[in-house]
Amino acid sequence: MAKSFDFQHAPGHLIRRAHQQAVAIFMEETLAFDVTPVQFAILNALIADPGEDQVTLAAKVAFDAATFGSVIARLESKGWVRRKADAADRRRKLLWITPAGQKAALAMKRAVTRAQSRIVGPLDANERQQFIALLAKMVSGHSEP
Repeated sequence: MAKSFDFQHAPGHLIRRAHQQAVAIFMEETLAFDVTPVQFAILNALIADPGEDQVTLAAKVAFDAATFGSVIARLESKGWVRRKADAADRRRKLLWITPAGQKAALAMKRAVTRAQSRIVGPLDANERQQFIALLAKMVSGHSEP
């Protein structure tokens, strides 16, 4: 009889489980804001680079450009993001965080910081640094040049 694959110790399975836990913790901590991790990333990316085009911003936050528009539409409906067609190329959409969006993003920082601490809570300080460094190395190693 064939032995089954030990998926419970497979990196892909463990990463999926860790992602589930990370998102659940993020959602618990930010419940009052009704925001997703990618929406929070978008708001902060727009604070750093106002007027960014939609395709570039999707790449910065590592989100699928094909479904990015619907995420932006939800942020627009909350009054947190403003979208405008580029005058030079009407197909290109430029994005800005609104004052309400900036206020919301800044208000969320404490909750998001708590979430990040909870996510790595089972690790000691040295393990946290090592874990984050290894995750960053893995992500950059699989990123396109």
